[in-house]
Amino acid sequence: MIELYTSPTPNGYKVSIMLEETGLDYSVHEIDLAKQEQKAPAFLNMNPNGRIPVILDRENDDFVVFESGAILLYLAEKTGQFLPEEPKARSRVIQWLMFQMGGVGPMMGQANVFFRYFEEKIPAAIHRYQHEGQRLLAVLDKQLAGRKYLCDEYSIADIATWPWAVIHEWSGIDINGLVNLQAWLQRMADRPAVARGRNIPQRGSRDDTTRAGQTIIVR
Repeated sequence: MIELYTSPTPNGYKVSIMLEETGLDYSVHEIDLAKQEQKAPAFLNMNPNGRIPVILDRENDDFVVFESGAILLYLAEKTGQFLPEEPKARSRVIQWLMFQMGGVGPMMGQANVFFRYFEEKIPAAIHRYQHEGQRLLAVLDKQLAGRKYLCDEYSIADIATWPWAVIHEWSGIDINGLVNLQAWLQRMADRPAVARGRNIPQRGSRDDTTRAGQTIIVR
């Protein structure tokens, strides 16, 4: 059993999608970011950085993993899914995973902050992060030319990248003309496990207990 500590954010969705895709049994503990539950001592004992998501693997001596990319790698290795064994193919997937972790996520996250949340609108900052976010999405578009998924076969690179790329409108980023990216976004959205994972934690619920494909809400 995997215990998932998460919130409805792109980084949180990466892990819930992965858990749904792998079919692992897991339980969900929703962390209320507005109430700063991620800064509570019990949570900081698991992740000193005070960020979601975090998993606790009950089947592996209660081993804790934080950082969404590290969690995806851990779950891929645990299940033997969505990460190739062949060294070059494996390296390609990890490269695109790091592209998301170091580029797409941080840049679009900052675009969200300055475009949506910052009370003072700073045009130079908004332009800088929207422009960089759009550039990174164009890189993805080029990589997806002639490919169904980022590294041909569906992988943790796709799982990591989709939750950030799909919110481009919220970041104020236009993807008109990025036809390969648009097709991939829809292809990903059509996967049943992706749709289920993007609804974890369920809206309006607390302490959900989930088995892949089925959610029982404990109120």
